[in-house]
Amino acid sequence: MEIFGVDIGGSGIKGAPVDLDRGELAADRFKVLTPHPATPEGVGEGVEQVVRHFDWDGPVGVTFPGVVTDGSTIRTAANVDKSWLDVDARSLLSERLGGAEVVVLNDADAAGVAEMQFGAGRGRKGTVLVLTLGTGIGSALFVDGTLVPNTELGHLELHGHDAEKHASTKAKDDNDLSWEHWAHRLQKYLLHVEMLFSPELFILGGGVSRKADKFVPLIKHVKAEIAPAQLRNNAGIVGAAMRAHGTYGGK
Repeated sequence: MEIFGVDIGGSGIKGAPVDLDRGELAADRFKVLTPHPATPEGVGEGVEQVVRHFDWDGPVGVTFPGVVTDGSTIRTAANVDKSWLDVDARSLLSERLGGAEVVVLNDADAAGVAEMQFGAGRGRKGTVLVLTLGTGIGSALFVDGTLVPNTELGHLELHGHDAEKHASTKAKDDNDLSWEHWAHRLQKYLLHVEMLFSPELFILGGGVSRKADKFVPLIKHVKAEIAPAQLRNNAGIVGAAMRAHGTYGGK
């Protein structure tokens, strides 16, 4: 069974058909740059380009970097244009895609459901936190396999600012931080989250997860197990497709 997944990020919009039996992309993903400003019209055009690239005709799951309620309504837009607020994203994107069935969910939640089903969280009980490190920090919180949606823990206050401004991959790149310096920042963030939620496992995702050997060994004092995401930066695409097909309802 193949379903299409699209992952909207602060820097790129990428997607591909997904083999839901294996939890893998069924074709090489296609990516376009996220427009700036990232308005609903501009991002919608990018999603359409990605889907049309594959001549896809069927349901589409789409992630969004913010809070999404009822599989449609955008409630926060920290890393895209504020004109997204209160937009019915499902209707907007369905119209762009010729009336296709569309499901929209938080980007980190999508990555999380994929990791819990097919990746580093497979079979894990207790409290698991999946963190996606990129333009911001996304979070997906699971308790015994059940998703607590839209946690957005990258916006916790750390040193007087949003944590993602201090410890995201973008913060590393913008400030030309060494792996050691960035790992120290990330460690402070993980310790703060651990104090609040006491997870048994942190799963670290996003594109930087493919370089986990450069920073995970540098993180100290965190009691929870730390594991890199196994699906890496494809997790959002896979999770979006899973939700579009209804194969992950929260457990």
